[in-house]
This record gives sequence, structure tokens and C-alpha cells, in this order.
Amino acid sequence: MSDIQLWTLIFAIITFSVYIYIAYASRVSSTSGFYVAGGGIPAPANGAAIAADWMSAASFISLAGIVAFAGNGYGGSVYLMGWTGGYVLLALLLAPYLRKFGKYTIPDFVGDRYSETARLVAVVAAIVVSFVYVAGQMAGVGLVFTRFLGVNTTTGVVIGMAIVFFYAVLGGMKGITWTQVAQYSVLIVAYLIPAFAVSTKVTGVPVPQIGFGQILTELNELQAELGLAEYTEAFASTNMLNMFLITAALMFGTAGLPHVIVRFYTAKSVRAARFSALWALFFIALLYTTAPSVAAFSKLQIIEDLQGQAIADTPGWFNTWSEVGLVSVADGNGNGTIDFVDEVVINNDIIVLASPEIGGLPAPIVGLVAAGALAAALSTASGLLLVISSSVANDVYYKKINPRATEARQLLVGRIAMAGAILVAGYLGINPPGFVAQVVALAFGLAAASFFPVLVLGIFWKNCTAAGATAGMLAGLGTTMAYMLWTIDIYGNGDGIFGILETGFGTIGMLINFTVTIIVSQFTTKPSPIMQELVEEVRYPGRTTLVAKHAEGELPPQ
Repeated sequence: MSDIQLWTLIFAIITFSVYIYIAYASRVSSTSGFYVAGGGIPAPANGAAIAADWMSAASFISLAGIVAFAGNGYGGSVYLMGWTGGYVLLALLLAPYLRKFGKYTIPDFVGDRYSETARLVAVVAAIVVSFVYVAGQMAGVGLVFTRFLGVNTTTGVVIGMAIVFFYAVLGGMKGITWTQVAQYSVLIVAYLIPAFAVSTKVTGVPVPQIGFGQILTELNELQAELGLAEYTEAFASTNMLNMFLITAALMFGTAGLPHVIVRFYTAKSVRAARFSALWALFFIALLYTTAPSVAAFSKLQIIEDLQGQAIADTPGWFNTWSEVGLVSVADGNGNGTIDFVDEVVINNDIIVLASPEIGGLPAPIVGLVAAGALAAALSTASGLLLVISSSVANDVYYKKINPRATEARQLLVGRIAMAGAILVAGYLGINPPGFVAQVVALAFGLAAASFFPVLVLGIFWKNCTAAGATAGMLAGLGTTMAYMLWTIDIYGNGDGIFGILETGFGTIGMLINFTVTIIVSQFTTKPSPIMQELVEEVRYPGRTTLVAKHAEGELPPQ
């Protein structure tokens, strides 16, 4: 066992032990504790849990790689703007109102606000979005185990499944929440320490957000010498239309992600829900303002290490990562030296994981980064799996099949659903449909196309009807899924409609959803007077009469 594998194993054992202990200490015996942690999580802790829930393997593992290579700097900024901008929308348009409305899940809100048919459509949408998203997380888990512990992808995913199964099934949302607070602490320390170290080594400035500005000119010149577009050149990798559409899809998708929105039900109050969003933005900013610097440092060092280097003398980090198939070189011209532009293939997912090795940092730091990547993947996976579990147990079993089920029976069904979801997630992690961040980006597009319009209209337009919401979700989700499947299938052989990438089509699907919902609502039965008044009251501060009655189940159904 190498030093890196040893330190990775040490950190993995320590962190996994902490997660399992927290889950055991936080175990629950009520549906409120299982679904929304009893609504008693303080705002700072809730903000950290939200950040961990949302900063998935895509953020930790892939974001810097996308900025550095797939986006060539400027183009990768769509992820930075979209994934953070969505929290502004969430804090302003959704979080406090959904918290005041109550309930456990998005389908719960949709069912009470619109109809039981709309609830079922929302359940399907929540499960689809969550499974697409969780595929990226489990793929990230497999990647980390393969590289740092020398096991195959299947074994790595199975280990991750076992850990998530234990703390998610045992503790529900309460256990997941406090585990995610610990996971955020691990992942942010693991991300920042190498960034500070590499920034100090390369620029002499220990703050990477400042240090990376000093190398942009050098990186631009180096890429120009290689015949590439400058690192900071606008629209070099993605045209303006796709920049706009992808940013919007990620932004509106963030505001509509079911596993993020449910977090605001765990807050103690409406005010705490607002502050949870504020804390989450702060915690997210620590990583998201660091990612561009990691991207720039890594790309500069990779080019300097490889360009013109004899293939027989490639650096150690290159040889290590080539063994797991995430970086390769082909001597196309047969001269025995590396031409970076034409002969090197680098997977976006290795940039952060390989950055400590590229920067020559010691093995303990490399092991810490591996533990951080696992924390990022597992934290998001657990939140997504809880969405699937609660949708099946609460919105299908309890609300539709057996309304008289006891809490014990509901918890049992929820845990069985969780176990089934983990098995499916494991299969998707072993057979992912793309690299980590690409898969996650598709999930954001599906969330934007399905949930965001019906949530916003459900809060701010009292005449939005059940038929309108149902038709809108079906139209938005169906169109977006069809386009994504078609575009991915012809990837490399076609450019889609007007060159729109599948990762940006969620914006179009969202507009279709809005349009269909509004038009159908004009010609269908309006909500009951009580529901219309309740929608008005949800936007008022403080505890209002109808909202209180709704929370206690005293209002008649739609």
C-alpha cells in the first residue's frame, strides 16, 4: 500500500466513523424527525447542511476541471454563476413561503396547493430528478475509491452505498442533517488547504482568490503559444446563447431542486429559513470563490509539466492517473515527446483530486482531499435518497394507498424505499451516463423545467389551477427529457435544435412549463376561495389564521 492509499484509508475510516456515530446519536422514531428533522435545526447548522447537500461531487470533483478545460476559463463560469445565483432566487422567491406553508416535500406542497393528480406528477418528477442527480454522486464515490484505494469502481460504489444506507436509514433527515454538517467541515477543509498551499507555492500569495489573478496573463500567453484561445477569452468554448441558457437552467434548477428545498422545512421558523439561505451562500462561497483559482493553477502546472516532455519521462502524477484511465497521451507524430494540444486527453474529474499531487504536496494532504470528495458525494447522495424515500412513503403510500398508516408503518415504508433507492443509485453510479458534472447539470435542467414554475406560480398567483400546474409539469419535464435523450444519443453527430446543448435546454423546458400552466389555468376551474385566501396569507409575515389551520390539518382539501 502506497503512502497516499494509507492516508486515504486513515481519513476515510475516521470520517466514516464520525458519520456513523452522528447517525446513531441522531436516530429518530417519528415521521417528522425522519422527513424534516422535527423542524428544529438552527440556521447556521442548517446553512452548513444545505451547502453540503448541494455542493455535490460535481462541485468538489468536477467544477474546477470544467472551468479549466471544458470551459477554457471563461466558459466554465456558467456553473459558478448558475449554481450560486440560484440561491438568491431560492431565498427571495421560495424558501420562506414554502417554510410557512409547511409540509414535508415538494409533492406535498403541490398536492395541497393543487390536486392529488398534480402530486403524483410531482412525485414522478422528484424521483426522476433525484435519480439523475444521484448517479453523478455515486460515480464520484467510485472514482475516488478507484484512484486512492486501488479498488474497482463497483467495490467503491458498494462501500459508499453501505455507508449512506446506515446513516440515512437510521437517522432520516435528522441524522442526515447533522452528518452533513460534519461532511461540510471535512470537504471545505480538504478543498481549501491544497488551494492555499498551491497558491503560496506558485505565486507566493497564500490567498488563492488573490494569487490566481497574478498568473492569468502567463496562462493566456502560454495558451496562445500553443494555438489555443486565451484562457480569459469570452465565448471561446461556448456561444452566447448556450452561455445564457445553461446559466439560467442551473440557476432556476437550483431554486427548484427538491433535496435543497426540503432543507427549509427543517428550519425552526420562517425567519430561520431566510437566514439558512444566507448562511448557505456564505459556506458555498468559500468553495466557489476558490474553484477558479484551483482551475487556473492546475492548468498552468499541467501544461508546464507535459508540453514538450518526453513520453518516457512523464511526471509521477500523470502515470498514477493514467493507470485509472482518466488521463492519457498518444504519440501521434511519433517523435517521443508530448504535444499538449493534440496528444493529451484529460478527464475533467481529475483536476481537484490530482491538484495536490501536481503541486507536489505530501501524501496526508492527498488523502484529506480524497476524504473531502467522499464527503461531498455522500452528503448530496443522502439528501437525494431521502427525497425519493419521502416521496414514496409520504406522498404515495401514506397519502394515496394507506392514509390510516401508523407512524411506525410510515417509517418502515420510508426505510424500505430508501434501501431500494440506494440499490438503484448504486447501479447508476457503476454505469453513469456521463462524467460527474455533466450528469448533475442534466438534473438541474430537469428541476428547472418541472418544479420552478409551479412553485413560483403556486405562491404568487392565487388563480393558478390544478389542471394548469399538472399540464405545465408534464409539458416541461417531458419536453426536456426527450430533448436530453435525443441530444445525448446524437452527441458528436449533431448539434440539437439551433445548437442548444442538452445542459441548457432546461431553460426552454421551464418557459414551456410557464406558458402551458398559465394558458391552461385561464380555461380551467379556479382554486377554492379558501385556497386562494391561503395563498395570499402565505406571503404575509407572522402566523396567520388560515396558515395555522392548514398546518393543523383543519382546512378542507382542494
